Amino acid sequence: MTDTVECVVIGAGVAGLAIARAIALKGHEVLLLEAEETFGTQTSSRNSEVIHAGIYYPSGSLKALSCVRGKTQLYDYCRRRGVNHRQVGKLIVATSNAQVGVLESYLEQGRSNGVDDLELLSAEQLLRMEPEVRGVAALWSPSTGIIDSHGLMLSLLGDFENAGGTLVTRSPVSSYKCLQDGFEINSGAGDQAVTLQSRWLVNAAGHGALPLAKASSQAYPAKNHYPAGHYFSYSGKPPFRHLVYPVAEQGSLGVHATLDLGGQMKFGPDVEWRDSLDYAFGDVDERLAYFEQRIRQYYPSLETGRLQPGYVGIRPRITGPGEPGADFVIAGSESHNIAGMVQLFGIESPGLTACLAIADQVVTRLVGNR
Repeated sequence: MTDTVECVVIGAGVAGLAIARAIALKGHEVLLLEAEETFGTQTSSRNSEVIHAGIYYPSGSLKALSCVRGKTQLYDYCRRRGVNHRQVGKLIVATSNAQVGVLESYLEQGRSNGVDDLELLSAEQLLRMEPEVRGVAALWSPSTGIIDSHGLMLSLLGDFENAGGTLVTRSPVSSYKCLQDGFEINSGAGDQAVTLQSRWLVNAAGHGALPLAKASSQAYPAKNHYPAGHYFSYSGKPPFRHLVYPVAEQGSLGVHATLDLGGQMKFGPDVEWRDSLDYAFGDVDERLAYFEQRIRQYYPSLETGRLQPGYVGIRPRITGPGEPGADFVIAGSESHNIAGMVQLFGIESPGLTACLAIADQVVTRLVGNR
């Protein structure tokens, strides 16, 4: 027997949860399928937990538009729903005169994206804000913040379930098939295999989104890449009151310092390209030496022994080493000519910040004003 449901959303990371919630709140029947034992175990829980301002992304890109809009939505949502967060602010530090021009380009790009609260600081102003940080100038972003990502996902899940939605974990989707009036979805394997039919389908499976589309005979030229980022925790009282970032490097925002809501600090991520979804930390000593060298460029008094290995996160990226970072891909019928389906690829940073704005875009593509 085949079960029928109005909408199936695949993937219960923060984007999938936000999307499923948004569709359910419009009064539609939604089944959210997650391959893992619980929600948000990969990209959504292995990141810096930063609410980004929207500074770096190309003007008019989905990343820029979704981040700036999503930041406002997310702060409002956290206040209304009691999700723990703090608008702590961020300093992007130039450690040489050659990097000051980069800060000026960030200022211009941020303003182009609608981030109108940025301020360029002198070395003296930077020293007053963060006495332990050394730089010749800095860009101050007061709207950057931090968030309890697990608390956010719990809240989104609660909204979703209160609206009548159902989350089913340990339900990997192997393939789907387009029918004349909907979709056939194959979930599980062996004795646990289930076939579902739905009117609408959203593929928000993160790292699994592209392989699922290809297994279902949907042709997409991109392929998965696995940029792993290591994080080290800082032992002791944090020396900073704000988030501190270096000038961005190719493929990442550099090894930066972030605070959490428990009063602890961590550094990361770096970028190490891997061949698969492998969360092993690897050679700690080699990684530690690299981190200390990078951090001391803006925090020269970092003491040896303060850094402890934390965790590894891997972004669901669809461009590889040396290639420009790709924009979010939110593909509705306008791109694949299949009514009732939205596919999401490359939802990496700032996906956490943008999750509510991404959900709005999926709802618009999928159900419009219905």
